[in-house]
Amino acid sequence: MCSVTCMLWLGTCILLLGPAGTGALSLCPDKCHCHGDLQHVICDSAGLKKIPQVSEATRLLNLQRNNLGGIPSGSFSESKGLISLHMQHCQLREIESQAFKGLKKLVYLYLSNNKISSIKSGAFEDLTELTYLHLDGNQISELSKGIFSPMINLFLLQLSDNRLQELQPGTFAGTKDLRWLHLSGNKLTTLQPGSLDDVENLAILHLDRNKVSTYPGAAMRKLRVVEELMLGSNPMRTIPDNAFQSFGRYMEKLHLDNMGLEKFSGGAFNGVTAVKFLHLDNNKLKSLPSAMQLGTIINMTVFNNPWNCSCQLAPLRKWMDSHQNKINATCASPTSQKGIQVRDSIALKRCKNKTKKNRTGRRHGTLSYTGGTKKESVQVTSYDSSTS
Repeated sequence: MCSVTCMLWLGTCILLLGPAGTGALSLCPDKCHCHGDLQHVICDSAGLKKIPQVSEATRLLNLQRNNLGGIPSGSFSESKGLISLHMQHCQLREIESQAFKGLKKLVYLYLSNNKISSIKSGAFEDLTELTYLHLDGNQISELSKGIFSPMINLFLLQLSDNRLQELQPGTFAGTKDLRWLHLSGNKLTTLQPGSLDDVENLAILHLDRNKVSTYPGAAMRKLRVVEELMLGSNPMRTIPDNAFQSFGRYMEKLHLDNMGLEKFSGGAFNGVTAVKFLHLDNNKLKSLPSAMQLGTIINMTVFNNPWNCSCQLAPLRKWMDSHQNKINATCASPTSQKGIQVRDSIALKRCKNKTKKNRTGRRHGTLSYTGGTKKESVQVTSYDSSTS
């Protein structure tokens, strides 16, 4: 009788506790703080040396500032309910294949500010719901083809401040819904043709603080809806014709500062009709393309350029006159105007617009001024300087 009673009691205990493993995971991990019936497990700065196992009920796991070293295969096999995983500042060096296997509900993954130099093939398997991936501040020098392919819902990919040297076709295969791509502060010299073909819906593209010396037109040929493009602090000397044409009607912010940029080709801004913020400071520009439209711009930085205050620059002065905020731009030439603010240049104030009709009725104008003994002129189309 006693033995039957004991067996019944033991069976009840087993039913209440479930499998032994589940019982162990029903407790808050040592040195961590848990909230909401283990839904949030906080192990920030807990001195951990390995990744703790948490229950399937856990939605957020914060492991920041621990010395974890790496992410082995199957590290989260019991944590299938995770939605947000934080592993910043964990001294991570390597992500092994199938490191996140089972995390099919994960949306946010933060791996910033580690020492990651190796991401094994298959490392991101099962991350089909991942939307935000932060890998900035690591030591990643290359990305294998298709490494992000499981992430069919990826929206933001942060790869800034790594050691990437080139982008190859197929790197972003499978991430067709990617909208924000941050590649600032790498060592990129080359974006191979087609390397961005898989992410044609990008809205924000940051490529600043790299070593790209030639405008990557062949890599960007399929981009259609870029709203913000940052290319500053790359050693580009020229911007070619039609550089932004494929997405020009959507682009609102363009950063071309600190590049040593010397000139724009005449058609560089073809198709650009929506830009509101334009940054051209700290370059070697003397003029702007005569076909460039300034009407949509509400903020522009043009300081520290050797502007040639001839009539080709008259549209810039006219734009300055129509905006209340003071724009710093200094004439470097001709000699008579050197050191004078573009806004105050007498040479530009003398520019006049003389219109005439050709045989087809198209209006043309000649802007000219006479400064000393030198006369300069430039052909433009329908420019009105009557308010100068």
